[in-house]
Amino acid sequence: MISFSSLSLREELTRAVSDMGFETPTPIQQKVIPQLLSQPSDIIALAQTGTGKTAAFGLPLLHHTDVAQKHVQTLVLSPTRELCMQIQEEFKKYGYYMRGLKTTAVYGGVPIGGQIREVKANPQIIVATPGRLIDLLERKAISLEQVQYVVLDEADEMLNMGFREDIEFILKNTPARQYTWLFSATMNNDVRNIAKRFMSKWQEFAVAKENVTNENIDHQYYVTSHHNRFETLRRLLDFTPGIYGIIFTRTKQDCQDISEKLMKMGYHVSPLHGDMDQKMRSKVMERFKNKTLQCIVATDVAARGIDVNDITHVINYELPDDPEVYTHRSGRTARAGKSGICMSIVSPKEISNIRQVERISKTRFHKSDIPDGAEIVRKKLFYYLEQIETAQPEADFGKIYQSTIHEKFEDMDKDELIRRLVWLQLKETIETYNEAEDLNAGYEQKERSRGNRSSVRLFINIGMKDGISGPEKLLQFITDSTDMESNTIDRITVRDLSSFFNVSGTAAEFIIQTLSAKKYKGRKIRIEEAEQRDRERGGFPANRSFSRSSEGHGYRSGKPSSHKFNRRNKD
Repeated sequence: MISFSSLSLREELTRAVSDMGFETPTPIQQKVIPQLLSQPSDIIALAQTGTGKTAAFGLPLLHHTDVAQKHVQTLVLSPTRELCMQIQEEFKKYGYYMRGLKTTAVYGGVPIGGQIREVKANPQIIVATPGRLIDLLERKAISLEQVQYVVLDEADEMLNMGFREDIEFILKNTPARQYTWLFSATMNNDVRNIAKRFMSKWQEFAVAKENVTNENIDHQYYVTSHHNRFETLRRLLDFTPGIYGIIFTRTKQDCQDISEKLMKMGYHVSPLHGDMDQKMRSKVMERFKNKTLQCIVATDVAARGIDVNDITHVINYELPDDPEVYTHRSGRTARAGKSGICMSIVSPKEISNIRQVERISKTRFHKSDIPDGAEIVRKKLFYYLEQIETAQPEADFGKIYQSTIHEKFEDMDKDELIRRLVWLQLKETIETYNEAEDLNAGYEQKERSRGNRSSVRLFINIGMKDGISGPEKLLQFITDSTDMESNTIDRITVRDLSSFFNVSGTAAEFIIQTLSAKKYKGRKIRIEEAEQRDRERGGFPANRSFSRSSEGHGYRSGKPSSHKFNRRNKD
């Protein structure tokens, strides 16, 4: 079996690697390092996140670095600030015993002045994000004229983030470049095109088929209505009290909003997204690595720099549009040979997306039920009892407080004391989930079929003069804007300047909040409960549907009153 000591690394590197406790190279390291040490050439290395790619290119780069030369010899490009900083830190560890070695990381989000001073100190290796490097080139603060080695790390992600032109510009400004090493999780057309333009006779190394997910990951999905997505997330967090994970969102705004709501509810979470300055992001990552945070809520871009091996869960608040991104997300757990769980919250219409990811990633998803209140209380009870059972109090604790505790509870029965302690621990959870509704998709429709037709009539300030030609048009606008299922909306009435429709009581608040932030053909949406509006105006109640003989157009029970409706049809 290959070991680091058997590789032909310079003595300083072998010593540093030994100090770090590394003995056996990972599969990608075993394939790439010997080649790059003995016969450097252009290469493309395909490996998933967490497989040791940094050492795979970092150790050969340091091995070939001439510390006596005081100019930039190597350039490493990475997509994010976090990953850029992480690579530089790894280089510092590997090159700890290389006297005269200087490495510098340059990235956005911090003042450029300090980085200019570091670059002018003539480092041999620069790790950079494309945008900040171009800023330095345009200021003539850096020269890449003598760069011999260029590494594109996470190449697919850089291209996905729109850095193609930046990468091409940078590569054109490395005229002395001898070798280009491209590391990527996937080999898509964009990556191959970059290789064709700037590399010659490259060798490919791969440790696994593209997009094949880690076999140690349990992929689960939970189906719920869109407006119940946040409450489902909350239940999943409560059902996994020992969670240490990442919650992925599509947008920075969702990332901020969800984390703020969770923090107000007492969860130990924090957002991580591109609008946060570097100081704040570094602080969040420090808290996460120290496990003072149980979860971070992150966007895909911000999560690129997360290098933590103990993550137990990844939660997709929403599925990404690209199945390849799902593979990147899920790969944050089950690292270093451990197992993990990836949970995805989906609406009924998104189940087809799950099937697509299954086909591309060649894995199997398991449909799981959203836990009800009793299950969550039971899970937290067992977790709390296990904590008590395995607790190891400090030796002096009993000596100092034993008499006080005994005196206080000497007249209380042991079972009663235990009951009260457990109640104090679970009281908030029990109150939260007392008579909690079933969030699994289909529950609302089942309730309606049982005769429970509790619904809310809503008013919206758009009608026929705004281009809402009929119930179908309004239904399409509502479902497209809220991602609600069409069968949760009925009794639609369209008038000249306004419209009315009914929704289930559980969805009303979500629809009001979501549509209030929208516009229709430039007109700001105003939406409210019809009964409340009538009370304020002193008018007649609007919680009735109209037939076609009434004013406007009627729509009852989710079906048009005169013709078959297909929401995908164009008006």
